[in-house]
Amino acid sequence: MKNEDNTTQKMSNNGFTPAVSPIASTTVITESDDILSGETSIPTQGENMPAFYAKPRNATGPLPVILVVQEIFGVHEHIRDVCRRLATEGYMAIAPELYFRQGDPADYNDISTLLNELVSKVPDTQVLADLDHVANWASRHGGDMRNMAITGFCWGGRITWLYVAHNPQLKAGVAWYGKLVGDKTMKQQQQPVDIAAELAAPVLGLYGGKDDSIPQDTVETMRQALQAANSTSEIVVYPDAGHAFNADYRPSYHEESAKDGWQRMLAWFKQHGVQ
Repeated sequence: MKNEDNTTQKMSNNGFTPAVSPIASTTVITESDDILSGETSIPTQGENMPAFYAKPRNATGPLPVILVVQEIFGVHEHIRDVCRRLATEGYMAIAPELYFRQGDPADYNDISTLLNELVSKVPDTQVLADLDHVANWASRHGGDMRNMAITGFCWGGRITWLYVAHNPQLKAGVAWYGKLVGDKTMKQQQQPVDIAAELAAPVLGLYGGKDDSIPQDTVETMRQALQAANSTSEIVVYPDAGHAFNADYRPSYHEESAKDGWQRMLAWFKQHGVQ
């Protein structure tokens, strides 16, 4: 594994998605001598998947593991910083490049082209299998598979719901503004509302009341599906927040909601034994 501790250098080279520009003044960059972070490679389905990890530098035993699932923009500087923030809380956090077979999100300068030419080509089955390999990698590099959770943002929020239904080893999930309903395709054969009764662990869903891309009626549909399944999962809606309200590098950032959501996430993990 290659260590990565030079955040200043990464910022001078941007490090953020080219599809969002300029970078907002609210951008958070976490720097701490107490964490170890860097790039690595994870064997999966006959190939090597790039990933970013962060963990406490002086850990003495197996660490609780958080799988971090990217936005549509891939594992850029914001997602890397989410991993660093989780490391300061005592977790091993790993964010894999889940589009690596189909292309590089950094090659796209606008969101619509990125969605149409790359994101839409990534099959859910591939993603879920890759995340299984990430979990196995973590267990071989100081992580505790029996003490594992997942969180994801936007595209990764939807994947979070699906992966909690897929992997019974997880203790919890936190899905940030991930799509809940939608058309089924060959590459997206299920939506979160379809697997509400199959969740293997409780999921906390964090959504914005002003999110035009995830209408409130779809959030209510998911909430009802969870209730019908007697699920212990919960959904929190922030009335003043829109989509991507945790993305501090974008104009969509809503600080009050983001900070509350982050604390709720940490409390959710601890409540369900991921600590």
